[in-house]
Amino acid sequence: MASVSDRRPFGRAGFEVTAISYGAAPIGNIFRPIVEADAQALIAHAWDAGVRYFDTAPMYGHGLSEHRLGHGLLHRDRDEFVISTKVGRTLVPRRRGTFDTGVWVDTAPFEAVFDYSYDATMRQVEDSLQRMCTDRVEIAFIHDIDAYTHGPVEAPKRFAEAMEGSYKALLKLREEGVIRAIGVGVNEVEPLVAAAKQGDFDCFLVAGRYTLLDQDTLDEFLPICEERGIATVLGGVFNSGILATGATAGAKFNYSAAPQEVLTKVQRLQSVCERYGVPLGAAAVQFAAAHPTVASVCLGSRTIEQQQLGYDWFATEIPGELWADLRKEGLIREDAPTP
Repeated sequence: MASVSDRRPFGRAGFEVTAISYGAAPIGNIFRPIVEADAQALIAHAWDAGVRYFDTAPMYGHGLSEHRLGHGLLHRDRDEFVISTKVGRTLVPRRRGTFDTGVWVDTAPFEAVFDYSYDATMRQVEDSLQRMCTDRVEIAFIHDIDAYTHGPVEAPKRFAEAMEGSYKALLKLREEGVIRAIGVGVNEVEPLVAAAKQGDFDCFLVAGRYTLLDQDTLDEFLPICEERGIATVLGGVFNSGILATGATAGAKFNYSAAPQEVLTKVQRLQSVCERYGVPLGAAAVQFAAAHPTVASVCLGSRTIEQQQLGYDWFATEIPGELWADLRKEGLIREDAPTP
């Protein structure tokens, strides 16, 4: 039976991570606040469940997520766990209420300013180490160099800036042993394919682009990762919720209300899962984890109950016949690996 504590090699980087990782965006107060005690309880619960890979970013709560995560792990054996964070935003001290915090509420008093230059990246890594009270992070991702974040006109400029600045800074830090693996974390695969062709990256983090509802990454992105030994970390494996909740009223798909064609496909997926008494969420998380390049599936939760449910889904026994039926009904691709 699969367990969240199962260890997997992190591509060619020379260390292992747990199959399920802790996504620390929620404790950055995305959309609505989580009180400090609850944030610490979530971190402790993940640890007690066996999770040993924790992902955060300066963007998440404008430093709040990193601060909380560092506090939650401060007295753990540092050799027992892996941290990934991200570069690309410098946090500048500002009075609360004077800057835009976007989807983050009750943030730390720092404005997030995009900067992918070499010097800024060096500063960003040092700032993250300070916020998390640690001497190192194992993984650093260049964050959000995609059109989803910057728009189609600015994105190529940001990508070029990052390859000239952030990438070279992270290479230096990898050589010095401050970081063991360097990568890119975005919501789109096009910049990841470009990055794989242009740089010496160990890993990529992508949200919502390899799921029961979206397997286009099997065309080019995942084969490149497999060929080059690049580890992938998958976020958004429920496509913003619909693969966890099912085709319910108001179900979200990729951060918006699910369109009818998605609702219809999810209903068909649910029907097959119900045939075998398997929760749709269990099929979703185990399908994502089954590709050989996937080192870890990153799950972020607002409550301990929600978090535990994700862990239970990963450990659920799923008969091989379910996957065969999904293929037979054209609901997953023939070339998609399954558990």
